[in-house]
Amino acid sequence: MNLYSNKQKWKIFLLFIALLLMGISIYFSNSIVDKVRIRERERAKNWADAIKKKAELVQLTNHSFSELKNKEKEEMELWIEATISISRPTALEQDMDYEFPLKIISKNKKIPVIVTDQFGNVASHINLKFDENSLQEQHPEWSKKEVKRIFQDSLKKLSKNWIRSRRSFTIEVYDDLFMTYAYGNSFNIERLEFERDSLIQAFNQELIQNKNLVPILLVDKEADTIIATNLPTEKTTKSRLQQTKSELSGANTPIELVFSNAQNSVLYYDKSFELKQLQYYPYIQFSIIGLFIFIAYLIFSTFRKAEQNQVWAGMAKETAHQLGTPLSSLIAWVELLDAQGVDESIVKEMRKDVVRLETVTNRFSKIGSETLLDETNIITTVRNTFDYIQNRVSSKIAFHFSASSDDIQIPHNRPLMEWVVENVIKNAVDAMRASGRIDVHLSQEGKSVYIDISDTGKGILQKDIKNIFKPGFTTKKRGWGLGLSLVKRIITEYHKGKISVLKTEVDKGTTFRIILYK
Repeated sequence: MNLYSNKQKWKIFLLFIALLLMGISIYFSNSIVDKVRIRERERAKNWADAIKKKAELVQLTNHSFSELKNKEKEEMELWIEATISISRPTALEQDMDYEFPLKIISKNKKIPVIVTDQFGNVASHINLKFDENSLQEQHPEWSKKEVKRIFQDSLKKLSKNWIRSRRSFTIEVYDDLFMTYAYGNSFNIERLEFERDSLIQAFNQELIQNKNLVPILLVDKEADTIIATNLPTEKTTKSRLQQTKSELSGANTPIELVFSNAQNSVLYYDKSFELKQLQYYPYIQFSIIGLFIFIAYLIFSTFRKAEQNQVWAGMAKETAHQLGTPLSSLIAWVELLDAQGVDESIVKEMRKDVVRLETVTNRFSKIGSETLLDETNIITTVRNTFDYIQNRVSSKIAFHFSASSDDIQIPHNRPLMEWVVENVIKNAVDAMRASGRIDVHLSQEGKSVYIDISDTGKGILQKDIKNIFKPGFTTKKRGWGLGLSLVKRIITEYHKGKISVLKTEVDKGTTFRIILYK
């Protein structure tokens, strides 16, 4: 029993050491993860600062763009007024000074203008990037008439686009004569707009191609609109935006940012793929190591069990061999005593013991060999052992045998089954301290046969139930702890059955159940 008690203590100690090592490893892994997480947070904040500066640059460009457009619009209005002043006849035309409006008109060297009448026909144009000559140079195969027609169509389309963009003025020049002045962006505005779009495009391209940046989402807090992100498009749609923000908030605490124009923004960011791997790596590592240890344990346990079987078989056969010589001598001595006329009752009892020794020798010789199972009446086998033991123990122990029928046929090896019943009953006798009751009951349900052996002994402690069938375990002061281990081996390995403690109670008794299958 001390062997298994110490074994249990060692198991607990080794388990504690393993858990301690796992805890230390996970602690250091989490420390590294925390450091990497802080660095990624700082990286996200630095990126957000860069966003702020680039956003401010874009906003400054937009502001300059807007001011330049307003200025050009004012210039355009002034130009139109000057044009109308010159072209519209007045009562005081002879007294009018044309120097100032002509000066205004001559200064317009950059704003493209197309003038159309109320029917959409092009009346005049100025400051366009193309004309009929340039079109003719590009397509020399066209005739002058075709060039003129295509040029006029182009002007009409261009003026309509400017009118749709609300870059036009319609003025009544004469009575019932309306002229529309459509104008486009100057070269300066186009260049500024191109540079702004290039800046935004370059920034977005840099954001997408930055493989070292964690997944981020920068959102305008008040408008709830996306300022910048490197997430897939499907995660940033209007229907998925709230879900994406919740997921990122669960990964890391969002960072609130304030731009120079008092724009409140929130930066959501996820853990990097490497950080997620590092976070779960210790658990995966311990799982793989645990699986490897478990497989190794199964392999070595199988080898150990095979070695134990060889030891059992070798010890049993050696025992049978050692008993063979003195048993032969005993048989000869019994025959000699019978021939010399010794008391017949003495010779008869000696013959019984010799037969018993032959049975024991036969049992040991079968261990490790192929066991033949004969379908015979199990009641007869159990009853013979029951009667044999009953006649050799204290009369203070009451024996009771019962069966559900007179004949229960089941394949079994008679000598080995007798050995099983004998061991269980002897253990029951030892547990009762020379007085008590032993009940043996056999029953059959379908293809299963049940052998229940009960006693009124001291019972078995719950903590010992799992160890009673292990070799070397015993609660006796003397004994090897091999009886029940041998019983289980005979039932499970040779008869493919089961044996277990059906019930037990301290100081009230125990019931063992043996199950055999047809």
